[in-house]
Amino acid sequence: MTDRTDKRRFASRPGDAESWIRATRAQQDDKAAGNAFTARLTIDVTAELRGRIKVVAFRRGVTVADMLRDLLAREFPATEGDNR
Repeated sequence: MTDRTDKRRFASRPGDAESWIRATRAQQDDKAAGNAFTARLTIDVTAELRGRIKVVAFRRGVTVADMLRDLLAREFPATEGDNR
């Protein structure tokens, strides 16, 4: 029998959800735009929609993440008084 501490894990989960949600990572594009940190957003989409999104991003020569960030920024522009 193998002890659990001996097993290597592909990725470890955070201790609590709040620290995971608040965890941020720097992105070069965001640094250039003046934003040093980003937050991860997870959504559920159908396999068909995911495929269409990936094809459009490929045809545009951008990553899916960059394309969706631009789309969300257009749809939800910053308003006066936002402190984020």
